[in-house]
Amino acid sequence: MRSPLYHPDRSELSLDRVLHALSDPIRRDIARVMHVEGSRSCGQLDYPIAKSTLSHHLKVLRESGVMHTEVRGTTRIITLRRDDLEARFPGLLDATQITSPAPDAEPVGAGAASA
Repeated sequence: MRSPLYHPDRSELSLDRVLHALSDPIRRDIARVMHVEGSRSCGQLDYPIAKSTLSHHLKVLRESGVMHTEVRGTTRIITLRRDDLEARFPGLLDATQITSPAPDAEPVGAGAASA
């Protein structure tokens, strides 16, 4: 049996780790897609990167406290921890432009979902 995935408690969220997670454009876009479209499965995220790289990005987001991952059988449902982030760091999501549309184009990860 697999051990449960690590998710930091709200009180353990570190600004440095959250900002590091959101410093990458793909991870920031994943967070933006989650904010706009809600929870998604890993298979619904369409990025021009290897699956192992996407898994790494999702792990960084989860372990920093930006995302919550729920395992449902063979599927993983990813959710933005909006309430925890807002409670711990008020205004952070707005400041990092997660709550705004992508500045110059449609979000990278919206390819399969918006078609």
